Amino acid sequence: MTEQGMTGVQIARGDKATASFSAMRGRRPRRWAALQPASVIGALVVVAFLGCALLGDWLAPYPYTAQRLNEVMQPPSASHWFGTDQLGRDVFSRIIVGARSVILQSFAATALSLLLGVSIGLIAGYEGGSVDESLMRLVDAILAFPALLLAMLVISMLGAGFFNLVVCMAVIFTPNIARVVRSVVLEIKTREFVEGARAIGAPTGRILWRHILPNASGPIIVEGLLTISYAISLGAGLGFLGLGVQPPSPDWGLQVSEGRNFLLNAPWIAIFPALAISALVVGINLLADGLAIGNDARRAVTNPDSSL
Repeated sequence: MTEQGMTGVQIARGDKATASFSAMRGRRPRRWAALQPASVIGALVVVAFLGCALLGDWLAPYPYTAQRLNEVMQPPSASHWFGTDQLGRDVFSRIIVGARSVILQSFAATALSLLLGVSIGLIAGYEGGSVDESLMRLVDAILAFPALLLAMLVISMLGAGFFNLVVCMAVIFTPNIARVVRSVVLEIKTREFVEGARAIGAPTGRILWRHILPNASGPIIVEGLLTISYAISLGAGLGFLGLGVQPPSPDWGLQVSEGRNFLLNAPWIAIFPALAISALVVGINLLADGLAIGNDARRAVTNPDSSL
């Protein structure tokens, strides 16, 4: 090759490298999208409620079961920030202590549904064929039932209680997680590093847990956060119907149900627990959105040609 031809090739390579670097450089700020103000606010809200769940007994100004019949349905004041309920109990204290059961049951249900859903999604997406078809038909059968109706059916058979609530919500949320994981696995298993692992004779278990699962962790984490918010909403709905945590333990959904009878005279009994539910769900969703944006940006930076 002549010197002029070699120079032309070097220039072309340099232009291509510069364009690739410029594209990556343009995308790089998006890697920090997870730190956008909305997601930071969401993280702070979640941390605040986690603190209430862990330290509720010490943060609550009054015992959550203490009844003061001479202070029934008192409006919010300096001594009772969120007022008192129909039995003279401090609403603020019951909300703080109630965060423990709400967060514990939603986190436990999400952990169990992740264990089941990720396992089903990995196997169905990687194996394909009749295995995939059988597992997805089972998933579709569960998805055919409305979540609240299925929860009421399971609770009516198993009975109310923490363990039964966790199992019920795990059964409901496992199909969504399985479908998300399956779709991610279908894309990852066609990549070169998975084909290389197959070529050297790596066992299926090693390919799934050492190669595919780590690369699917981003979408799984985001789906897990969203599942927590769904579990909180479903748990509150079951508590409202009297199928959740039973008295005297405080439960936000149950507090809203009890307060609906006093909306005209003492609306704070129902409003503040409802606001707590909304704040925690919105905070988790903001955090999940930020992580989803950050995960998409990371994939665009590490594999810039995929979007071209």
